[in-house]
Amino acid sequence: MKIEINKRFQVVFSSLFFCIILHLHTTAQKVNLKIEVRGVYETGISLIPLTGYNALSPILRKAPVKNGETITFQIPNEELPGEFVLRFDNIENQGSDAYPSERMLVINNQNIEIKVNPLYCNNADSLIFQKGEKENVVLSKFKDENNFKKGKVEVLYSFLMNYDDINSSFYQQGIDEFEKRRVSYNNWLKEQISLYKDLFVSHTFVFEYIPQILFKGNENDRLQSIIAHYFDGIDFNDSLLVKTGALKEWMNTYVNFYGSGAKTEALRDSLFTLAGKRAVEKSSSGHPLVYGWMVDYFYNGYESFNITKGMLMLKEHIDNPKCHTSKKQQIKKRLEGMARLTEGTLAPDFSLTDVQGANFRFHNYKGTAKYKLLLFWSADCEHCMETVKILKKWYDEAPNQKKLDIVAVSLDDTETEVKKWEQTIKQLNSWHHLRAPGGVNSLVANDYALLSTPVMFLVESSSNIIKGTPDSIDKLIKTLNLLYEGK
Repeated sequence: MKIEINKRFQVVFSSLFFCIILHLHTTAQKVNLKIEVRGVYETGISLIPLTGYNALSPILRKAPVKNGETITFQIPNEELPGEFVLRFDNIENQGSDAYPSERMLVINNQNIEIKVNPLYCNNADSLIFQKGEKENVVLSKFKDENNFKKGKVEVLYSFLMNYDDINSSFYQQGIDEFEKRRVSYNNWLKEQISLYKDLFVSHTFVFEYIPQILFKGNENDRLQSIIAHYFDGIDFNDSLLVKTGALKEWMNTYVNFYGSGAKTEALRDSLFTLAGKRAVEKSSSGHPLVYGWMVDYFYNGYESFNITKGMLMLKEHIDNPKCHTSKKQQIKKRLEGMARLTEGTLAPDFSLTDVQGANFRFHNYKGTAKYKLLLFWSADCEHCMETVKILKKWYDEAPNQKKLDIVAVSLDDTETEVKKWEQTIKQLNSWHHLRAPGGVNSLVANDYALLSTPVMFLVESSSNIIKGTPDSIDKLIKTLNLLYEGK
């Protein structure tokens, strides 16, 4: 992340200036990854970061690399420290087909040299680090010890969660033993973090922390106990947390605890909003990067499921100068759209070319029903396809087609996406299909404050007034029923 230094700091004490220069010099040092290949005819080598702006996209690649050759990657400073996937696209023998293999790699401030047989890159004897390599060696050692030590605690946890007589003395003995081992394990974990505090991998150890659990009451009581203590072992002031892939996995588990209690979409939205509120507020007292990461994480989730309550909850955080969110403008745009495009307001007009090549103007389209549904979607979006499937099943019932006309605007933009859309709409021939070139960057997407799909607007055909913004087909049907009952 680019950090801007305020000009007033340029005239402060010379000692501070020296420290800044020394820091910049240190961080500007180049880190190299040297790879010697053996055991294959040739391979292609890619380095893929797991976090950051380039997450899951190759930042460095070299191909072909022949057997016995050595290559060197110079790692961009902005990617360090970090976790990476080292991917090999292997051709074992001349003329054979290529197939991939991958190995997770941690890179910090130390040059790394490896000798590797890509075919077996996850075997200890087929990927050998230079003597003195620290990050990956320590991580491997920690994983082995952690699996052994944590496994003992997890056996007790499984026993307690499944034991049927919670009032027995035997059960209480199990609780006491679990707590003793939990505390002992967490103390060992703290020792490992302190012992390797100078290494980046130590910042990933904290996600193994076992929180306090109340083994009394019913299943929901236990779940609430886990949620209440979930953040006990985390230091939100640790800015390097955002460079770990484990942070996202750890937060996914937290959110899933809330999701396990959701029986309806409405309850899901409320619980996910509550999860975000608690997590973001917890992180707000920590490092600005961690605080911002948490806001970004929940924004992405709320946008994916169109959870407006959650989006509104984030409003109070995006203007906090201590929150270094990368989603500030997107969240503001979404909130502005939510405020502008409400029930009773005029739906923005737009003009697009339909699948027959004719010009289609939304305000001019009256259809045959009293209402028209404006559906923004993508054939390449899994959640969209679920929505479309449910909508199609309901709309294929003849009486429902008299209640509603469907105008489906695709935001598919790449060649692959467009081809998939063209195939999909063949099964949806009773709908009016349009596509917005530019996708989420198109003019119509901007007018409707779209950042993701699916999004629906229920519009009165004669007046083009928005009558509802349902976030599910169930809510769409309920809104329609109420409108027709009220007439």
